[in-house]
Amino acid sequence: MSEQQKKGRLGEVIRFVVTGGVCFLIEQAVLSLLKEIFGLDVNIGTPIAFLVSVVANYLLCVKWVFPGADGSGGKTKAGFVLTSGIGFFLNWGIMALLTALFGQDSILLTLFGIQLKVYHLNKAIATLLVMIWNYFTKRLILKQKSRRQRLCLW
Repeated sequence: MSEQQKKGRLGEVIRFVVTGGVCFLIEQAVLSLLKEIFGLDVNIGTPIAFLVSVVANYLLCVKWVFPGADGSGGKTKAGFVLTSGIGFFLNWGIMALLTALFGQDSILLTLFGIQLKVYHLNKAIATLLVMIWNYFTKRLILKQKSRRQRLCLW
């Protein structure tokens, strides 16, 4: 891998992490809203919050993280949806497991009147694990078209 390719990959990873952070905050905010304001159980709120963040993630990935991927065809979009669907079930399953093991309502920390509860920590762990899955699968799916184009140029 050339020095330019390494820099490009590093920039891509940084953009992916920033995007993941933004989507994580969106997901946490939606989950907190559903749990604390609307009284939904975490196991019901998690998939709803995840779906909201996936839409934001898709838009950011095709416009910013993997530039040029927004012109991809139906096969690429279907691959994105498929990997997001698997990520959805991974996220939901990990959250259900962690909730069963550690609960959801215990307060871990109160800072400036804001309570950090166990479900927030569970969500952070689940998101981190699914983020690893997302990077590799989405990169593979969204960069596939540009890889084919480079091969055609040779």
